[in-house]
Amino acid sequence: MLAFSILVAGSFAFGGRVANDIAPVVLTTLRFTIGAIFLSSIVIIQGSFKREHAKAAWRYFLMGFLMALYFVLMFEGLKTASPVSMAAVFTLTPFIAAGFGWILLRQVTNHRIAGALLIGAIGALWVIFQGDLARVLALDIGRGEAIFFIGVAAHALYAPLVPRLNRGEPPAVFTAGMLIGGSVLLWIYAWPEMCHADYAAMPAAVWWVLAYVSLAATSTTFFLLQYASLRIPAAKVMAYTYFTPSVVLMWEMVLGAGTPKSIVLIGVLLCVCALIALLMQGREGQSGGK
Repeated sequence: MLAFSILVAGSFAFGGRVANDIAPVVLTTLRFTIGAIFLSSIVIIQGSFKREHAKAAWRYFLMGFLMALYFVLMFEGLKTASPVSMAAVFTLTPFIAAGFGWILLRQVTNHRIAGALLIGAIGALWVIFQGDLARVLALDIGRGEAIFFIGVAAHALYAPLVPRLNRGEPPAVFTAGMLIGGSVLLWIYAWPEMCHADYAAMPAAVWWVLAYVSLAATSTTFFLLQYASLRIPAAKVMAYTYFTPSVVLMWEMVLGAGTPKSIVLIGVLLCVCALIALLMQGREGQSGGK
């Protein structure tokens, strides 16, 4: 999940630079299609796919819909919101995932994990509101952040649904099925826009970002998320996203965007503290299990 957070952070940093050069639904359709072809090829070469894995195919379409919604709304939000602010919204995922985990799987979050999640959520909100208490009191949330929050809720629902819907499929097979299902739904929905998009006029950066988000931030991260979701509770799976804003800040500095206001870094620090607390809780839990 640490690797997941690092790869996702790259999609915020790079995606923000091409969000206005390509329609979000076009980019998402292409990334799902490329990711599906790439991962399906690996599954076929490995011989991991079995006939029974194709049963109840509706599961793959449902999971694909949730992740497609997340990515479309992410790039829609990046049109007006900063990558750091978007990453902060993303860190609200564990809090929402904990609720879905209880509803779907009756996963109970203990007090220490709940406390860490709360600290992380406060840190995320601090970044979203730029440390401005007046904006907090006025509930001054940007349009991009509000749009992306809907996508974050869809992403949070994905984690507890994995163990609920998985019927013994290996992570790569389940992820490939989800990408195929999402690709089909996206092509149906975006067909007119896909046909009228001016691909030749798109800058080269769009294609570099597409390659990254398709192979690193789609196929690989979905596999990592699927693998982790089968082994640790939904809230803790998504808790690793608290690492994302810090990595986005690093990417932004490397890409020459400068650093945010010092007061915003307080929120990032709270997110990092939440991650450390959850990691320590995980080690203690493993020690207790032994």
